[in-house]
Amino acid sequence: MPELPEVETIRSDLSAQIVGKKITGLIINSPKTINRSPATFKKDVIGKKIISISRLGKLLIIELSTDTFILIHLKMTGQLIFRQKNKIIPGGHSQSGMDIDNLPNKHTRLIFNFSDHSQLFFNDLRRFGFVKLADQKSKDKEKSKYGLDVFSPEFGLPFFKTLIKNKKTKLKSFLLNQKFISGIGNIYADEICFASRVRPDRPLNSLSPSEVKKIFSTTKKIIKQAVAKRGTTFNNYRDGEGQTGNFSHYLKVYKKNGQSCPRCGSTIKRIKISSRSTHFCPSCQN
Repeated sequence: MPELPEVETIRSDLSAQIVGKKITGLIINSPKTINRSPATFKKDVIGKKIISISRLGKLLIIELSTDTFILIHLKMTGQLIFRQKNKIIPGGHSQSGMDIDNLPNKHTRLIFNFSDHSQLFFNDLRRFGFVKLADQKSKDKEKSKYGLDVFSPEFGLPFFKTLIKNKKTKLKSFLLNQKFISGIGNIYADEICFASRVRPDRPLNSLSPSEVKKIFSTTKKIIKQAVAKRGTTFNNYRDGEGQTGNFSHYLKVYKKNGQSCPRCGSTIKRIKISSRSTHFCPSCQN
């Protein structure tokens, strides 16, 4: 699943392609992907201009004219593919098994047509993703399901301390919980714990003030670096220019079970936390 850095890359790249364009047509191949009837969805979207694309964690928010919003979550296998003549720009799940060079295909759920004859396809192999139409009130309600974004101005150390205070939750479970912090997934949670020198299975109420401060600063640093490198890839992510992410070259522990720790030389272990594979160094993470 694309995490915050990958979704931010998609947001940035798609903004350059579709902001300012008018939607002139909409093909709905999978009504279950949307939250309204096809007729209502088309009525509220066709003829509208795309004003902006923003993001909260892994949620993309496309603002249309007349205060209407399209909320998109790619989940595990969702993909947004922009096409203009022979130019194809995919973002999200990889093109492996998705056949993005022959669109539409059996995985195409929605097709947005624009006034300049370009198109935006929403493909989803496993159909976990969604495309929701929302007004201001329902958009705010959807956003309320998520915690603060790492890049939010309100996401400071005092707020982070308040989130952690008196909780017995394991550190990694906390980082993965989208109700607390929006956008962090399995990859970056492992890397944050490693860079902080804290075991991912440590209960939050066992952390010292200095450890809490370190985890906070490391969280912002890791996510910022990953965005700068345009995300991470393991065959399931391509950015808005069709390029795989570059942060994979900077990973220290994720999916490195049995390899030597780059910091102390000990063997990296893999355990399960919140049903997710978790990688850490038992020697230099305490």
